[in-house]
Amino acid sequence: MSVAYSLSVQCIIQFMERLQAFKFELRPNGEQTRQLWQFAGSSRFVYNKALALQQENHKAELKYISYAQMCKNLTIWRKDKDTLWLQLAPAQALQQSLKDLDRAYQNFFAKRAAFPKYKKKGRGNSFRFPEPKQFKLDQANNRIFLPKLGWMRYRNSRNVIGTLRNITVSERGGKWFFSVQTAQQVETPLHPSTTAIGLDLGITVFAAQSDGVIHLPKNSFAQLRRQLAHAQRALARQCKYSRNWKKQKAKIARLYIRIANVRADYLHQKSHLISQNHAVVCIEDLKVSNMSRSASGTRQAPGKSVKAKSGLNRAILDQGWGEFRRQLSYKLKWVGGDLIVVPAQYTSQQCSGCGHVAQENRKIQESFCCVSCGHAENADVNAAKNIVAAGHAVMACGGDVRPELHEHAIEAAPVKQEPTEVIQACA
Repeated sequence: MSVAYSLSVQCIIQFMERLQAFKFELRPNGEQTRQLWQFAGSSRFVYNKALALQQENHKAELKYISYAQMCKNLTIWRKDKDTLWLQLAPAQALQQSLKDLDRAYQNFFAKRAAFPKYKKKGRGNSFRFPEPKQFKLDQANNRIFLPKLGWMRYRNSRNVIGTLRNITVSERGGKWFFSVQTAQQVETPLHPSTTAIGLDLGITVFAAQSDGVIHLPKNSFAQLRRQLAHAQRALARQCKYSRNWKKQKAKIARLYIRIANVRADYLHQKSHLISQNHAVVCIEDLKVSNMSRSASGTRQAPGKSVKAKSGLNRAILDQGWGEFRRQLSYKLKWVGGDLIVVPAQYTSQQCSGCGHVAQENRKIQESFCCVSCGHAENADVNAAKNIVAAGHAVMACGGDVRPELHEHAIEAAPVKQEPTEVIQACA
């Protein structure tokens, strides 16, 4: 007598929430343009007024004013005869300015950011509506409805996918844009590739992969630097606040926007290419703010090689390493990959063949030659191999891969880790 067994396999599909932003250029009429400037100015005024109130409160040794209490103050300001014009702006947008200030203070208290600063007129003009019920998006007719502004046309360049969450209106170079954030439930992706690479970011070479692929830099600022300098000299010859001065200032603003757009386009191309072809990407934890710090010093203790350091700082900031890391992070997440950040110390001085660390290993910028084993190759590729090895060690044990090399190691390797032979095999 034979017995037949039936085996049922249940496949569990997991989902993840994917947040995505879609940005479009607005096409407001004259009255709507005036209102947009007014709303942005009102939001800036509320932010600065609340910041001044917090500082006065601190000097009087009183407690921090919470967001809820500050919203009550906003109601008083809107009814005050001196600031009745605040009623012309949507209350929700003004409340978001207070929320931004509260978040800035929380970041300062947590030592994640510097103390909040006053917002300057002409910079960062924007306001936000946090609830989807406050706006309507009509993609079929290329228009959007905003409180107290009504329907506005916009340049529709792509379809908005997902459930609407919030919307931010911003100004850049005299043009107005809106960015709508959406959320959608998608299946947790599985990356088609199984490769892991290390990326060594630099200036002469934008990024070197551990498999030998080299990405040359775009240097968008350097390409337009001469044109920008010519425009700035022309501005200096104009009578300040004259009509020609304003035209020239707008021209310079357009040049800066062009530089930023060229850089952003290049970073999107490279981050997309790398995230699509590799499941795991390991990069260094570069402290760009420290690396690009000025060397001018003080009047009592002036710095050395200030001009050379200024050029180096300009070249570092022209690469956009921070934005590149941000793009890699979310693009890898969208395709089921992972971004691993490893310590940046000694990756350029360590031999990827034998592990010997010495400053003499890299006597010149382009090439690497180990003084211990004689291993020689491109210096950036060698550093990228060290980065991917450090990334493998992080995946294996989840802790600091080389705590003995750090003068101020924050944490040692965790107790629960894989055997030493496994870590050595990964490295």
